[in-house]
Amino acid sequence: MINFSKIALAAASLAIAATSAQAQDSVKIGLILPMTGPQAAIGKLVDNGTKLYMSQKGDTAGGKKIEVILKDDGGVPDNTKRIAQELIVNDKVNIIAGFGITPSALAAAPLATEAKIPEIVMSAGTSIITERSPYIVRTSFTLAQSSTIIGDWAAKNGIKKVATLTSDYAPGNDALNFFKQNFTAGSGQIVEEVKVPLANPDFAPFLQRMKDANPDAIFVFVPAGQGGNFMKQYTERGLNKIKVIGPGDVMDDDLLNAMGDAALGAVTALHYSADHDSQANRDFVAAYKKMFGQRPGFMAVGGYDGMNLIYEALKKTGGKTEGDALVEAMKGMKWESPRGPMSIDPDTRDVIHNEYIRKVEKKNGELYNVEFQTFPNVKDPGKTKK
Repeated sequence: MINFSKIALAAASLAIAATSAQAQDSVKIGLILPMTGPQAAIGKLVDNGTKLYMSQKGDTAGGKKIEVILKDDGGVPDNTKRIAQELIVNDKVNIIAGFGITPSALAAAPLATEAKIPEIVMSAGTSIITERSPYIVRTSFTLAQSSTIIGDWAAKNGIKKVATLTSDYAPGNDALNFFKQNFTAGSGQIVEEVKVPLANPDFAPFLQRMKDANPDAIFVFVPAGQGGNFMKQYTERGLNKIKVIGPGDVMDDDLLNAMGDAALGAVTALHYSADHDSQANRDFVAAYKKMFGQRPGFMAVGGYDGMNLIYEALKKTGGKTEGDALVEAMKGMKWESPRGPMSIDPDTRDVIHNEYIRKVEKKNGELYNVEFQTFPNVKDPGKTKK
């Protein structure tokens, strides 16, 4: 039986905590990320992006001191929900942010709504996320953006038969469905379709099915951090002659060099490459390498831009932290990101940015996702086509 009194009490506690938080001289950001477990690579990159931004811009915005409280949810949604409630009620945070995977972002959504505080999604990529609370704003990406683009490109560039391998959770389903929609509309054929477990997947048995299907290309979506393991098993199974295509998660920049020459020629669509040709990105990559000793991946950009969104919103509100005012300040915001020009859709609170078709090439002895085609200002097709 549902205990409505407990639900009402919890909601009241969240509202009181949010009101108390708004009266503080500092702005507290509860950063909830998977710092351990299978998604730890995502959490580390996002956290690195937030740290780099604050190292460059300082710890004040809108006249308020910025305090980040990092909490590890291990990528477990039940942990996310518990941690978010503790941050709101006990730590009296003004904003919750991070969210390595979609289930975690969704778990926190009702709490953001009850407490009326912004939830800034810096990583998770399923289209439905921003629809789950009017307080959610995203600075990462959506799988629909990149998967429709690569679907169109494949159909127009001589790829007739594709086998698909995707992680079995909401973003994987988005990637698969939006790719299929656009690829088959261009007369492409799906000859094999497999889904792999999200946690600790063994790709080998699935890759044998890919090989037996004899496709022109394999469409792959695995979360950032799993691409290296996929390419290792792809090579061991002798699939090197089959082209890899997909959204760019599988060819994440921070893992690319470790994949070796098997990755050469892979064509993916994404909103960011460490090789992106802009001064903003060159400065970002240089600063990231200096601070962390490695090249940044696209998850780091999500964290970096998430902090920029928060800082600029606080400037617009004059340091006021009331949730509705902050979200309103974020709607329609535009800036030059390391990824290129980006903005927040005022209607959906979702990210609008360029999508790039990239090919893995060797430059100065290192592997890079080299951009060769740009699709400007791409909105989330997961919303615009509903």
